[in-house]
Amino acid sequence: MSDPLLSLVSVGLLSIFCQFLAYKIRLPAILPLLITGIIVGPVFGVLDADALFGDLLFPVVSLSVAIILFEGSLTLKFSDIAGHGNMVRNLCSVGVLVTWVVATIAAHLSLDLSWQLAALFGAIVTVTGPTVIVPMIRTVRPKSNIANILRWEGIVIDPIGALLAVLVYEYIVASQDTALVHTLVAFGKTVGMGTALGLAAGYLLGLSLRKELIPHYLQNTAVLTLILGVFAISNHVAHESGLLAVTIAGMVLANMKNVDVEDILEFKETLSVLLISGLFIILASRLNLDSVFEVGSGVIVVLVAIMFIARPLSVLASSVGTGLNWRELALISWIAPRGIVAAAVSALFSLKLEEIGYEGAGVIVPIVFVVIITTVVVQSLSSKSVAKLLKVRSPAPNGFLIFGGSKFSRMLAKELKAHDLPVCIADTNWDAIKETRMMDIPAYFGNPMSDHAARSLDLGLFGTVLIMSPYKQLNPMIAYHFEYTMGKDKVWGLTNNEQSARPSHQVSTQYAQKLTLFAEGVTYGYLASAVSHDASVKTTRLSEEFTFEDYSARYGDRAIPLIALDENGRSHAFLNGKDIAPKAGWKLISLIIPESEPV
Repeated sequence: MSDPLLSLVSVGLLSIFCQFLAYKIRLPAILPLLITGIIVGPVFGVLDADALFGDLLFPVVSLSVAIILFEGSLTLKFSDIAGHGNMVRNLCSVGVLVTWVVATIAAHLSLDLSWQLAALFGAIVTVTGPTVIVPMIRTVRPKSNIANILRWEGIVIDPIGALLAVLVYEYIVASQDTALVHTLVAFGKTVGMGTALGLAAGYLLGLSLRKELIPHYLQNTAVLTLILGVFAISNHVAHESGLLAVTIAGMVLANMKNVDVEDILEFKETLSVLLISGLFIILASRLNLDSVFEVGSGVIVVLVAIMFIARPLSVLASSVGTGLNWRELALISWIAPRGIVAAAVSALFSLKLEEIGYEGAGVIVPIVFVVIITTVVVQSLSSKSVAKLLKVRSPAPNGFLIFGGSKFSRMLAKELKAHDLPVCIADTNWDAIKETRMMDIPAYFGNPMSDHAARSLDLGLFGTVLIMSPYKQLNPMIAYHFEYTMGKDKVWGLTNNEQSARPSHQVSTQYAQKLTLFAEGVTYGYLASAVSHDASVKTTRLSEEFTFEDYSARYGDRAIPLIALDENGRSHAFLNGKDIAPKAGWKLISLIIPESEPV
């Protein structure tokens, strides 16, 4: 493709198509992105990244990887690691070292790589990543403790594994000089400068955010620009120390008190779609298929070593004192797909080593890409069956994700929680979330559609989404998002009684069909008014002596049935136009209006 503008636009369009395809088929986006890049690059030769970017290719990849590592390190909160047990901590320390050693030895012996390149490859493949883990967890639906371990390992291990790869790379570059003392000095300078500048930049940036020195509307752009400036300055002062600097800066920001980084993290979503997705098509388009075949059967040995030796050994070594049984450990051992960070870091360091004339560096990328594609495909297709075989799948999710933190929502959530049903209230209003947390109800502050929510919330617990917020612009987006994610008949909202109102306020017929929650005429305003008049949410057990008909006769119009729990503990939301016939042994959660206080 000779027109540079057309090439760039095509990359953007292809990246959006790949993201949408992955969303529809519920596979990690990295898979269609890499396959598309290979098709438009080495297979048909439509895209030539080197001709398109020329001398800018290396800086573009470098800056993109810096952004990936910075955003990844922003999720590295030490309190989160502690909150998810020793297993996550061990997997991201002891497990990383075990995987690194096994992968390094396997690559050196099977692929005839030098110890330096083998060590770099081993460091790169220690990472998994939430972008590949989270979609797999949704499909596999493992027990909640396993899901938490896998999800948080993916979040935490990205910056740690990438940091290990940076340190190995710095040592390789420094050891180009034959003088041992000079090598150690150069390595120490790189690590010292990256660490010092990262600590200083993270602290000063956090201080400016805490004191609101940067206007709110400029925070996302300012933080991104300043971090890229730190990356460039650090590299200028000490060769290739920039990646270490931005990773440490992100860790400092994430762990500073009274510094809100949620908006910055949310900014990553748009950035990852527009920049990172395009980056992986470009990187895959540079892949030399001949080099993949030239690697030979040795890559199979490496794959076997990574999947069947390194991962089980790292899990076993990390499990000491955690109390996990062998079935849980077996599933954790099987689920470890490699993701975006592995692809980006391998391409970056391969480019850098080729630039300084390091022999054999070009083989790193094809090997890493083979590992990524193999682990994603094999484990995505087989993990559900493996979980069934090991009997560690959770039952169909029975909990409720409630969007909207009104007083009624909190009352309903408290009652659901009393019946041991998983429940979480999500809202963008801090006051509502604060009240929710004071009632000891699980809460998420922010947009539940966000990438951060996908990483932070265990969405596998929730079988139904109840939309009960006053945000008329956001409610339809939430509904469509979770309908695609969880399936039809899983998302319901309160009616707004506006379908017959003026045209500007009407909603689509498709969306209106979801607005049937509870009963006809039950709107957000109706519930708010009822609660303000001392209406209560209570549970009634039905029996042979006290049937649903008796219940209806006793309460009449004063009772609005909300949720029914059958004899097996399964939940059923009452919907306008859909009859539920509660039986003896069922429990009814209802909104009861006081007799003296009509609404």
